[in-house]
Amino acid sequence: MSDAQTYDARVRAIRASNQPILDDFEAWLEQSGLSEKTVETHVGNIDFFTNYLVYYEPLKKLDEANRGDVWMFLADWFPRKALWASVTSVKSYLASFKKFFRWMGETGRVSPETVDDVLDTLKYDRDEFLERVAE
Repeated sequence: MSDAQTYDARVRAIRASNQPILDDFEAWLEQSGLSEKTVETHVGNIDFFTNYLVYYEPLKKLDEANRGDVWMFLADWFPRKALWASVTSVKSYLASFKKFFRWMGETGRVSPETVDDVLDTLKYDRDEFLERVAE
């Protein structure tokens, strides 16, 4: 197997393991009474984040993501890679990450420490994330 085939196989395996997480998150959001549009936005945001998680080594699944991944995504990758990156879209991601990581913690998919770390990052680095797309 070539390196490209190995990489593709790993990405497919990661996507396969992420899908049930995305599906369960979507179901939870729907049950929480959010509008269909809001649910689609949150799930779409987290799904786009999965692209970042397999962009660089080490490739990661959603339940392996941590504060550093969220920070690098919001501070660097998203502003550079997403043509639609804006203050509005970053605020949308901040909300999606909050909901997602709280839910991941409540369902035991990530540790309480990971949830706290991510929420702290979203809170304390918010202005920096917004400045990166306002430039």
